[in-house]
Amino acid sequence: MIIKQLSVFLENRTGRLTELTGILAENDINISAFSIADTTDYGILRMIVGRPDAAADVLRKNGFAVRITDVVGMIVPHKPGGLHKALQIISDNGIAIDYMYAFASGDCKATVVIRADSLDRIIDVLQEHKLELLQAGDVYQL
Repeated sequence: MIIKQLSVFLENRTGRLTELTGILAENDINISAFSIADTTDYGILRMIVGRPDAAADVLRKNGFAVRITDVVGMIVPHKPGGLHKALQIISDNGIAIDYMYAFASGDCKATVVIRADSLDRIIDVLQEHKLELLQAGDVYQL
């Protein structure tokens, strides 16, 4: 239920993201989800990859500053109100969300990646309310 997320510091210059994705591709590491928060000079790329430890190692060897962070993936209905219902449960239980990002595929489900003040607590609350959690095996490469 805990998923490893890579946070990568990226200089804000042309080609840096392309370089990173090329390194991952050359090392047969798939990106399942990502989000970029940027400023004028740099960005933070947060991503879920198929082999997080290998990705962190290869990126560090290529000069990238990488941090591995634990997050939780939650599955919600991909329809109006699907996310709201889940967030209401989280809020009602006093859990603070540090950040989140989401993606949806062609089916009727969306995946939300969450970093919260207490991952154990959010997992307990989501399971208690019968919400589906993303499993590491759903995103990691074998």
